[in-house]
Amino acid sequence: MLSPNHTVVTEFILLGLTDDPVQERILFAVFLAIYLITLAGNQGMVVLIRTSSHLQTPMYFFLSHLSFVDICYSSNVTPHVLHDLLWDRRAISSGGCFAQCLLFIALVITELYILAAMGLDRYVAICSPLRYSSRMSPSVCASLVTATYVFGFLNGLSQALLTFRLPFCGSAEINHFYCADPPLLLLACGDTRVKKMAMRVVAGFTLSSSLSVILLSYLLISATVPRMRSAEGRRRAVSTCGCHLTIVSLFYGTLFCMYLRPPSEKSVEESKIIAVFYTFLSPMLNPLIYSLRNKDVILAMQQMTRRHFFPKIAV
Repeated sequence: MLSPNHTVVTEFILLGLTDDPVQERILFAVFLAIYLITLAGNQGMVVLIRTSSHLQTPMYFFLSHLSFVDICYSSNVTPHVLHDLLWDRRAISSGGCFAQCLLFIALVITELYILAAMGLDRYVAICSPLRYSSRMSPSVCASLVTATYVFGFLNGLSQALLTFRLPFCGSAEINHFYCADPPLLLLACGDTRVKKMAMRVVAGFTLSSSLSVILLSYLLISATVPRMRSAEGRRRAVSTCGCHLTIVSLFYGTLFCMYLRPPSEKSVEESKIIAVFYTFLSPMLNPLIYSLRNKDVILAMQQMTRRHFFPKIAV
């Protein structure tokens, strides 16, 4: 039962990043450009991997799902942010906030474990190349990806349910540009200890377990690469691993800063700046980092271009 001083919150107000009209227009243009590049880059990567015979390997299978998750991840937040930057009313319904919170957590966790699966794939390819086709068979890869989606969704659902079962009273203003757990907890007027503990356990477990798989994989890879006889083999191993480690470092670093601190007004203000990077920039950078220095992807892009725009030459 709600006390007389408690009211049922049917919508929240997102305070966003700024109240300055000039800054809002600048941010709108910047975020719109980033979003369009994100969609084009990740959709292009998915199509390229699915249609090119040169990219039918486990590494690119995982990369196509990483691109798909980045499309969903960016689309979960960016359109609403763009709308809020153009209009004075920045309301989001309670149901919309629940869905945004659920999808955000689910997609973050899914991306963490896809990155872990990619690290495992690099370990098997470099350290056990003769067993690569059997250990990373299509059925194994499909099972790994399915498990990441299911695990991510279940965790997102459980965390969102724990948050929205709390009573909210007083201000309905969320000091963020999307429905994030830490600022939402500051609005709750009930006991948040269970939710905070669950948030730390899930964040700590998913971050540490997925990162442990990556670190162990690269520890074994670092011991194997120097023993390779082929200089070209060493170069290719360092190139593919370097791209993966770059994304891992950026994505995990910002998430550690975001979710392993207790919610407070100061931490929420700082987390808004951090969230700009992994919400807008990380999904845009992923396909660029994985493609610009990858000869297989560049070759597939050239072949697709010739096939669609110069069919007579391609033949």
